[in-house]
Amino acid sequence: MKIGELARETGVSVRLLRYYEEQGLLTSHRSPSGHRHYTAEAPTVVGHIRALLAAGLPTRTIRDILPCIEGPGPDIHPCVRDYLQTHLRDLDTQITALQRSRNSLATILKSSSVP
Repeated sequence: MKIGELARETGVSVRLLRYYEEQGLLTSHRSPSGHRHYTAEAPTVVGHIRALLAAGLPTRTIRDILPCIEGPGPDIHPCVRDYLQTHLRDLDTQITALQRSRNSLATILKSSSVP
């Protein structure tokens, strides 16, 4: 499929698809006339990229772990599962720290005598 078709099917702009390719997240093959052509699996790969970006992973990390994520499920290889579980724990730690900070700030504001 051509880049425009992939963009329509995934809802991702052509510009963003080119960026994914520049970052090594997505691959295409060039026709003799220079047009990009993607495999039938490209929409699934784009879906994985979007999900991993939404999870807060940087593109360099996604590039490293993407080969270990397969299918529409997705199926995640054990080595990547461990990494993602560690990332999830780190996010939970950050959320806890932010909640403490928020509570402290709320307490300060409540105890202030200035309205």
